[in-house]
Parts: sequence; structure tokens; C-alpha cells
Amino acid sequence: MKLKRKKLDEKIEIQMTPMIDCVFLLLIFFMVSSTFNRQEADISFALPGVAEQSDAVEIPDEQIVEILEDGSVMLNDLKYDSPDHPELPELLKTLIRFKATADANKVPAMITIAPADKVKQQRVVDVLNACSAAKIQNVTFAVEEED
Repeated sequence: MKLKRKKLDEKIEIQMTPMIDCVFLLLIFFMVSSTFNRQEADISFALPGVAEQSDAVEIPDEQIVEILEDGSVMLNDLKYDSPDHPELPELLKTLIRFKATADANKVPAMITIAPADKVKQQRVVDVLNACSAAKIQNVTFAVEEED
């Protein structure tokens, strides 16, 4: 029995269309399933200044948020959240309650942020984001006095 051989001149072609379709489907899948961090466009805040007062000024109650060098956040000497948690949910809940209480008493809700010298700026931005989410607009920074 004689076997027929294929012609060697035939070229084998690889279909590129299904492969391109798969690549685009994978690209769309990863784009849709990924999460994006919102970039900080503009954070408006007032830097502390020194002003002399001749008369006593009534200062409303304010909360002091300390940021330690390891990233820990303390509100009035109580530690909130872990240093590696950027959303700060416990601090946010407390700030929302503080804002509601201040609104009920018709006094402005004031927050003073006191970061340590070597704290990362991202941690300060995390605390500012928590203040913004709680709709607290009166945020100031505390600085250490130089000798």
C-alpha cells in the first residue's frame, strides 16, 4: 500500500485574530477588576502662624490628633487603628461622632494635627482624608516651639 505524502511546499499559518481577541479580553478584565487610588489634587489648609492677642478669646473645644513616628494615630491620648491601615476606620467613626456633637451644640468642630518630626507625609494625608470624610473643615497643625 502506497502512502500519500503531503506537499512540503504548504505553509502553516497561525491565526492571529483569536489570540488578539483573547489579549483584549484579558486587558479589559484586568482594567475593570482593578481598583484605583484617588490622587490628592489639592488639600487646602492653613499653616500655623504666630499672632499676639490683647484680649482673651473664647476657644471652642478641639480634638488633638497626634501622629507618632511609627504611624500610630492617637486622638486625645487614645490610640486608634493600626499603623499600616490607611483608611483609619476607627478614627473616622470617632470624628463623625465629634462632628455631629459639635453641630448639635452649634460650635465649630476643630481638629489639631500634631505630627511627629519624622512621620511620613502619607500618614498626615490619611488623617486629613479622615477629617474630610467626617466633613470637618477647621483643621490646623501644631508645631513644636524652638528654644
